[in-house]
Amino acid sequence: MTPSEDRGDAERAPADADAPTGVTLELAVPSMDCASCAGKVENGLSGVPGLQSYETHPTTGRVVATFDPADADEDEVVAAVEGAGYEVVGVDGGRDSESSGDHDEAEGHDHGGEAGVWRSTRAKKTAASGVLLAIGLVFEFVVASNPQVAAVLGEPIHLADALFLVAVGLGGQEIVRNGYYSARNYSLDIDFLMTLAITGALAASVGFGESLYFEAATLAVLFSVAELLERASMDRARSSLQELMDLSPDEATVKRGDTTETVPVEAVEVGDVVVVRPGEKIPMDGVVVEGGSAVNQAPITGESVPVDKTEGDEVYAGTINEEGYLEIEVTAAADENTLSRVVDLIEDAQSEQTEREQFVERFAAYYTPAVVAFAVLVVLGSPFVLGTSWTDAFVNGLTLLVLACPCAFVISTPVSVVSGLTSAAKNGVLVKGGPHLEAVADVDAVAFDKTGTLTKGELTVTDVVPLNGNTEADVLRCARGLERRSEHPIGDAIVERADAESVQRNDVSDFQSITGKGVRADLDGTRHYAGKPGLFEELGFDLSHVHATTDGGVVTKTSQALCERHNCLDLLSDTVPELQSEGKTVVLVGTADELEGVIAVADEVRPEAERAVSQLHAQGVEHTVMLTGDNERTARAIADQVGIDDVRAELLPEQKVAAVEALVDEYETVAMVGDGINDAPAMATATVGVAMGAAGTDTALETADIALMGDDLSRLPYLHTLAIRANTVIRQNVGASLAVKAGLALAVPFGYVPIWLAVLAGDAGMTVGVTANAMRLSRITAE
Repeated sequence: MTPSEDRGDAERAPADADAPTGVTLELAVPSMDCASCAGKVENGLSGVPGLQSYETHPTTGRVVATFDPADADEDEVVAAVEGAGYEVVGVDGGRDSESSGDHDEAEGHDHGGEAGVWRSTRAKKTAASGVLLAIGLVFEFVVASNPQVAAVLGEPIHLADALFLVAVGLGGQEIVRNGYYSARNYSLDIDFLMTLAITGALAASVGFGESLYFEAATLAVLFSVAELLERASMDRARSSLQELMDLSPDEATVKRGDTTETVPVEAVEVGDVVVVRPGEKIPMDGVVVEGGSAVNQAPITGESVPVDKTEGDEVYAGTINEEGYLEIEVTAAADENTLSRVVDLIEDAQSEQTEREQFVERFAAYYTPAVVAFAVLVVLGSPFVLGTSWTDAFVNGLTLLVLACPCAFVISTPVSVVSGLTSAAKNGVLVKGGPHLEAVADVDAVAFDKTGTLTKGELTVTDVVPLNGNTEADVLRCARGLERRSEHPIGDAIVERADAESVQRNDVSDFQSITGKGVRADLDGTRHYAGKPGLFEELGFDLSHVHATTDGGVVTKTSQALCERHNCLDLLSDTVPELQSEGKTVVLVGTADELEGVIAVADEVRPEAERAVSQLHAQGVEHTVMLTGDNERTARAIADQVGIDDVRAELLPEQKVAAVEALVDEYETVAMVGDGINDAPAMATATVGVAMGAAGTDTALETADIALMGDDLSRLPYLHTLAIRANTVIRQNVGASLAVKAGLALAVPFGYVPIWLAVLAGDAGMTVGVTANAMRLSRITAE
């Protein structure tokens, strides 16, 4: 199996496997850091009896395997992975494997991150072999320029060649070992090709009398350096996800009666009360039961401003208590909290291959065999066609073997996707797969739900117009008395406003809801009504001639202007339509004989909505549309306020789906932004479904392709920018990798590419280059 046949971050399952119902293990395999590495592990796992499914994630160094305990056990799964040549350092994130010492010795991988790579055993051996190579070069030049010294050193192997051989032994030990495992697992990868090149150079030196010890030592040293550079680069890429995982503290302070004790977060149970002091991280998802503080939620929602939390408010694991004392009742176990779900979803997202990844792997399936065949042709044909010596032809063939592995361009896409996904997560956007990130860059139309998306989804009183000598307090007092027993959201908004104004309460009796029109009740013994204008018309009011007064105050500029313009308001033709044109719902309050006032209630537009829509247009999104079940007038008012191009109002859920289907037919790539629950069918129909305010909401996290963890629409243009740049980086990585590999391969037969250049530029250089280029995505932040 060639490395191009392996799906990095892919799932493998035997063809006859049923749905996994057995034991699932998660293995930490940090040295498995490329597609060809994953291929060897997959080949090893395929021979384990009772294995139901397995997934390899080289970008995070994880293997997830599910097996039937009746036919296999944990040790067999671990042995299969280690039999492929890769050390298992942890099982289920906890148990250290009983790996033999030769694994530590052979892999030489210190699991201390990027810095640990350079302290590893392999790094020390590589440094020693490099020193020996340098000393050998000095002797080579001394021997070449001084025949007397050459005579003393003797032939056929002089001291320089001896030093080169020792350098091969030190620097090439792990290469040959890994090449052995590659051959054992039928993997035509870089380890096997480099092993073939090194042993071929040594064999030619002994068998043909041509001294290629220097070439063998150069291959061993430079490829070992390349491997260390690649591993350091991959560890750097992995660290961006590790930073998310490290947000949650390892311990929590739990309240036990009148005392507290510090315990591991795994020991905290749902219902426990944890204590969080100023400056500490909140260890678990929960609800505040005592205290108050400003909490920095940026790690989860991306919100730049701390959010005030008091009793009854939700808080999330990994967020930071800024200043106050909090007692929090735990609502989710450590492995089920919001942060854990985000990390799990990001890791799972890496298993979804983008179209570019699939193209690269299809290309790589042909690339490696083609270059190997080309190497054979160069060795056999160039002495006759180009007049090259057999020694040079053989060296050129070895150089082509070095260039035959497609690792650099195979890794170019997944490392970019991982960088983009983790960058998005740090900015409060959860993208559930590379294909979704890729699709966002191509979005031509965005459909928005209104309530809870473009608006806050919470009704508030915006205007109070007192009539017939009443004051604002009079109007609110009557309205609060009427609406206090109502279960309608409009009633809740009016009661909340009256409570905020500390309005005096009435005695309420004989309350009755008038379906579809309003409510009525006796307030301090007098029958009052609150409801739609039509209700008061039925009571015999002429709404075209109502006396208004500004005494007692008016709460908004709109109502103030209305009172100043009209001593005698035409409620039906002027006031009500004007308020409704601003997207507000109008409620009249009064008795059967007198109108006391007008109250306007509205779902406030999110302050960032207008800017977000404007930025999307500036970034090239052709069309924006609002899909809502609200009335046409209200929807149009909101759309005009935020700059939406088109409005489709009074839609049922199935009509929203039909509207999205029509948009897909017209624009091909469409994003639907909604609340993640009632808009789920429309989001599923769109190319990309985006859920608002998904932090702590299981349904939203599960139904959407992308989740904005905080209620912040400004993350949408950020995501669009990130997706465009991610696609650009992927194109750059793939294009540069292919161009460099192809250019070097074509130049090899003419003697323009020394073997060291093939190692450094074609393998290590490009791998480090594409990784560094991908890491630029982590610097993109939301404004």
